[in-house]
Amino acid sequence: MHFSVRYGNSQFSFDAPEEDFEVLGRVSEANPLSDAQIGASLDQPIGSPALEEIVGPGESVLIVVPDATRSTACDSIVNLLVRRLIANGTAPYEISIIFATGIHRRVTPEEKRKLLTPFIFQRIKTLDHNARDLMQLAGFDSDKFVSFGEIGNEPVELNRALVDNDHIILVGGIAFHYFAGFTGGRKLVCPGLASARTIAATHRLAFDFDKLTRREGVGPGLLDRNPVHEAFLEVASNVTPSFAINTIVNDHGEAIAVFCGDWKESHRTGCETFAADHTVSINERRDVVIASCGGSPFDLNMIQAHKTLEAASRACRDGGTIVLIAECAEGLGRPDFLKWFNAANSMRLAELLRDGYEVNGQTAWSLLEKAERFDIRIVTLLDESETSAMRLKKVGSFDELLVGKNGYILPSGGKLFIAEKPQAGQQ
Repeated sequence: MHFSVRYGNSQFSFDAPEEDFEVLGRVSEANPLSDAQIGASLDQPIGSPALEEIVGPGESVLIVVPDATRSTACDSIVNLLVRRLIANGTAPYEISIIFATGIHRRVTPEEKRKLLTPFIFQRIKTLDHNARDLMQLAGFDSDKFVSFGEIGNEPVELNRALVDNDHIILVGGIAFHYFAGFTGGRKLVCPGLASARTIAATHRLAFDFDKLTRREGVGPGLLDRNPVHEAFLEVASNVTPSFAINTIVNDHGEAIAVFCGDWKESHRTGCETFAADHTVSINERRDVVIASCGGSPFDLNMIQAHKTLEAASRACRDGGTIVLIAECAEGLGRPDFLKWFNAANSMRLAELLRDGYEVNGQTAWSLLEKAERFDIRIVTLLDESETSAMRLKKVGSFDELLVGKNGYILPSGGKLFIAEKPQAGQQ
């Protein structure tokens, strides 16, 4: 059978024997919500008064939105939100929009237009976040951050814009996250608007430095007793967002579900809905897994694309082959990402993390650990010198890998959680 999956902003096609390969989690073509349907969700918030009862005329509003590495239907949501605020008496100059970039690069003007619509971008003030301001100032306090005590013996530092406005409204999208459980909600504040050292302090909770592996309770789809999720909640609680809007999108990036209201309760409701719709059960792990990230922005760079390996690794037998289809038009995601792969193996990399933790080092560990368990081939724009350093084999085609094998095809691997059904006699 002929298959076509997303690859950046285009398609990648291949053939696979239909009788031996099963598709998991087909591409979502669900119809997008209309403006009226999104408005109806705003009229019936979860665990919260209506937005108009929270924000009064003359009060300033900070809208927090994701950067270009997320697909959230931010454009339609923010457009409706701003119009609603103005209709309720908030002046345009009382509204600001800030991009929750965390340690990612700055959002470009063209990306801002796309994320917000040209109409909003031209009329509403936008703010940029730089998590490394404090680092660049060699430890001296920056007036761009406000401190809120400590977490993990490190200071909690958040962008000052969060306290310079009367109200904070979070606008995000919900998907699985490989150690925070889910994206969206509290992640827009931390790591989104935190300093680099606060981000590192919360992210390091995902790693067990005694066992040199991922900490128990950390993983995709996990919120309860997940130390990373709990840390994000703790940090975000310092600024208490007034309202939140989180979306679930189809594979065209259009909103097909919206969860509005209390920033914690509405997000959890959305996470439960997403998990129910995007968890796939399998009877067995198979020889070959062909996994597309789902195209841009999920395969924008390697740091983003590697997340798809989390689902693929749960469907492939140990020693089997994973084919990752990830364009990575922006390269690795960080110029210093490859340095971690100088380690002889994932155990040595874990030791380096213990001695000098960095967020992207944990990402590198997650990737290398899988590269040691599986034969990972990658279809990508990355240079072969980069893929080989990461222990990945760059390929243009992979027909010969499928002969006589059985496997799975994941058209949007970044959106899936793979659950293996227990065998007879197992609990």
